[in-house]
Amino acid sequence: MPDIEYPAVGGGAYEYAPTAGPVAGAAGRLLSYRIAVERDIAGISPAGFAEAVEAVFADPRSWPGTGQWRLRRAGTGERFDFTIYLVTPATRDRLCHSSFDRYTSCRNGDSVVINVARWVHGVPDYGADLVTYRQYVINHETGHRLYHGHELCPGPGRPAPVMQQQTLGLHGCTANAWPIVDGRSYAGRSGQYDDPLPRDP
Repeated sequence: MPDIEYPAVGGGAYEYAPTAGPVAGAAGRLLSYRIAVERDIAGISPAGFAEAVEAVFADPRSWPGTGQWRLRRAGTGERFDFTIYLVTPATRDRLCHSSFDRYTSCRNGDSVVINVARWVHGVPDYGADLVTYRQYVINHETGHRLYHGHELCPGPGRPAPVMQQQTLGLHGCTANAWPIVDGRSYAGRSGQYDDPLPRDP
């Protein structure tokens, strides 16, 4: 797999995955999404990013596994409900319109925004590999689009809820990428921590 390279500031132009994908999930409301990758990012194509996203949603531990949602990637010219972006840090700030940190990812309206810096580097002291972090960030930000807010760690040593801001800290929980744990929907109390924002080197 080629290395992914990107500037801190991208031009804000995108390439979209052109083909439709299969429906993930057997029951629940159907939402369609499209995949967009900022053109300044090298080493990952829209099709490659779409494949990674689809693999997350196809996992029975992801949101379609709850029975509340079915998710399908829209092709060119098809209607869609939201867009999942992979973008440079500065474009993250433009799309998110919040915190302007160039570090986190976000959801803003119908935009699920993944910061390529987190996609490439993950976060320090996460306690799991980069694949797990990528699964987490897709499920977390998509979870916001599915009307879920932030949640708190339910107790030391327990899995972090997927809607906990694991990018900023685990607060005694262990890293967890999924909204379903041990075959059941898994969540913590509503709320968020006042964690400082890390900075990329």
